[in-house]
Parts: sequence; structure tokens; C-alpha cells
Amino acid sequence: MDDFFQRIEHELQQHILPFWIEHTRDEVNGGFYGALSNDLRIDNTAPRSAVLCARILWTYSTAYRVYQDDRYLMMARRAYDYLTQKFWDQDYGGVYWTLDSQGCPSNDRKHVYAQAFAIYGLAEFYRATHQSLALLLAQELFHLIETHTFDLVNGGNLECRSREWGLLPDMRLSDLEPDCHKSMNTLLHLLEAYTNLLRVWPDEALKTKQRGLIEIFLRHVVDPQTQHFKLFFDEAWHSLNGHISPGHDIEGSWLLVEAAEVQEDADLLTQTRYNAVLMAEAVYRDGLAADGAVLNEVTAQGVTNFEKHWWPQAEGLVGFTNAYQLSGRAEFAQAADRLWNLIETRFVDRAHGDWFKVLDQNGVPLSQYYKVGPWECPYHHSRACFEMLARLGVEVKV
Repeated sequence: MDDFFQRIEHELQQHILPFWIEHTRDEVNGGFYGALSNDLRIDNTAPRSAVLCARILWTYSTAYRVYQDDRYLMMARRAYDYLTQKFWDQDYGGVYWTLDSQGCPSNDRKHVYAQAFAIYGLAEFYRATHQSLALLLAQELFHLIETHTFDLVNGGNLECRSREWGLLPDMRLSDLEPDCHKSMNTLLHLLEAYTNLLRVWPDEALKTKQRGLIEIFLRHVVDPQTQHFKLFFDEAWHSLNGHISPGHDIEGSWLLVEAAEVQEDADLLTQTRYNAVLMAEAVYRDGLAADGAVLNEVTAQGVTNFEKHWWPQAEGLVGFTNAYQLSGRAEFAQAADRLWNLIETRFVDRAHGDWFKVLDQNGVPLSQYYKVGPWECPYHHSRACFEMLARLGVEVKV
């Protein structure tokens, strides 16, 4: 166990965190580069996403809170300044979806996914620094989201709004997804954001909204027959396709437990823990490749995408560990151990730093994917390390 702890902390402190400090800061235009290849070539034509900036803010706020290292505070402040000065809409509130390299909005829509990660990062920055404005901005985002996107008839939050918080003809998160009114992915990270905000702002309205999201997952998002998440919905919670995302399943399994913990409701916590084990079972049964990797996408007809992305492996590490801690079942511990070995041998880039973000089905890095990009961030794998360190005994609550 001590060796496992040391390997994870070494990866976090000596590999992941230094990489983003050394290679991603744009000292000419401010903020962070839009994209970086596996061999460290800068692509500043790529859009700069609020999601990436907010995830960097969360990562280094957490790192500073845990380790009190001024290098981490510097990165957290840089991300905070860029998020609140460049991404923040001074006229209508909220954060823009993307900027260009000069810090001007290139897509000004208000997707709830981006607002959620802004809350997540701002709340964590407040936890680390006690800077009151960060908390005020997170509170403002909460009120904007609930005022403009909450579905008064069916519950839950709609995907996206225009810059002025009006209706949009297309609300999809990316071109790879169907246009829908609600999605598991956006709601999951809104839940995660509200959970973190509750840690620093025990507001009753926020607590009610956060609990409502937990109940929506248990009532509408988790399929009671398969224990996988349904992914896309119309306003009335009718599922729009039958695809399975094992990475989101295993991620959501432990995030739902974390969310129930801050509610301090024993019955709700028992229910989410029970569901977490069932969901881990489903991923163990349906969502693993022969080498133990968490698959990218599955349907009833079989695997539809054999690529191995970095973030499902990080989430699997935490989710299977969580299931083992809840159930004591050895197969979950073994699944987590296989994933860490796969990460160390295949995903960690020993030449240039950080992790390869996508491998082919044979474990070979795919060069066409960015190492740093609009979605390629330090959040999933740093968070997995922080979570694992906490679960292995360090006095940290992530």
C-alpha cells in the first residue's frame, strides 16, 4: 500500500503538475495555449475553452490547498484571473464557451457545462485562498443557471442558452453528440459543481437543488435494468439513444456518493452507495477491454469505439476503488490495480511529460489528438491522484 501511495504521489507531484506549469502558459497573450501536441508543438489557432481554464483553476487550487506550494498558487491565480477577466461576460454574466488566442469571444453561448466547471473551479479557489470574490462569482453563476435553465415542469437543467440567456436552436455540447434538451454529462458535472460549492456555502436553496440532481440521476439517468447511465434526453426524460459510456458510468458511480455525503442524509447515502456498487459491476461486466482498460463507447451490438481515452482510466481507478471500499469485493481492487499498471506503462508519456490522451486499441498513442486542448486537461488524472491519495490515507478531502 505504501508503494502504491508513493507511485501515485510521484506521478502527481513530479509529472502531471509540473508539466502544465512548464508547457501551457502563454506569456505573450496571457492565459494558456489553445492546444499542444504530444511532442509539444503549440497550436494557438485552437479555441481556448472555458472548460479547460476552469479545470486548470480547480486542479491548481486543489494542489495549493493540499501542498501549500507557491508554484501551484501561481497557476491557480493565473487561471482565476483569465477566467474572471477574459471569459466572464461583463454584460450578461456567466462565462463564454470559447475565446480566440487574443482573449476575444469566439463562441459566446452559455453552455451549462462550462458554467458548472466555472463554479467548480471558483469554489475550489475559495477553499484554497478564501478570496471572497471567487465565492461571490460562484454564487452568481448558481443563480444564473437556476434562473435561466431550470425546467420548472420536468425538473433538471437544460443544456445551453445564448449569450443573453435566451433560446438556442442547437444546444449540443459537441459535434459528436445529438442535439438534446438535457444530457447526463452536463447534469453530472453540474452536480459535481454544486457539491463543491456546498462545501463552502451551505445555502438551503443550493442544497435543495443539489439533492434534486441526485434524485434525477437515481430516477431518470441510471437505467434500472442495466445500471448504466442513459446519455441524452428530451425535456420529459425520454432517452434519445442506447449508447453506453463506461467512463461516465464509473465516474458517476463515485460522484453520486460524494454528492450524497454533503447532504448528510443517511438513507440517501445508503442508496447512492448501493447504486455505486451496481454501476461498478455493470462497467466491470460490459465496459472493460481485454487489458483492463475502460472502453470508450459501447452499444447493445458491441463495442463501437476501440480507442482508449485517458479520462475513463483515471475515473475507473477511483470508481473501482470506491466500489471495493464499499463492498470489499476483490475484483474491484484488482480492476483498479490493472488500470494503474496500464496508466503507468501506456498512458504516461516518459519523453515529453503528462499523459497521452488517446491510445489505439493496441495501446499505441494516437498523434492526431492533442495533449492539451479544449477538452484535454489536467482535471481527470490529477483528480484521480488526489482522490486515491485521500482513499489511501493521506489527510486530504478533495
